[in-house]
Amino acid sequence: MPIQDLARSDVITATKETAVAELAQTMADETVGSVVVVDDETPVGIVTDRDLALRCVADETADKTADNVMSEDLKTIEPDAGFYEAVDLMSDNGIRRLPVVDGDELVGILTTDDLTTLLADEQQGLSDVLEAQRAPYEQ
Repeated sequence: MPIQDLARSDVITATKETAVAELAQTMADETVGSVVVVDDETPVGIVTDRDLALRCVADETADKTADNVMSEDLKTIEPDAGFYEAVDLMSDNGIRRLPVVDGDELVGILTTDDLTTLLADEQQGLSDVLEAQRAPYEQ
């Protein structure tokens, strides 16, 4: 499948002159994690939510605490919960990170990257089985 069939066409863009506060507000309004910086129609860079956090907020808001910026409706999961329960919880709540708790004690964190890696590893295992059982190619 070509990339054009996979890629979203509604890309959020800005110019090099766009203020950081405006970039952050745009990300919030559009519920995206990045804005592509363009010069006319040509992409010349990208600003991500991580860029804002590390290059702007970290240096500019020393007077704020985690209490000022944290999400308070924290979803957690027990260590013995299953994969599908975690996926459902993350999906239902639109979250990418899920703290793992044993009672009230934080014992870890599960991320969508972890789940994706697991699925990729499982897919590779299935691919190996198919490859081993494939009939030899004849010319």
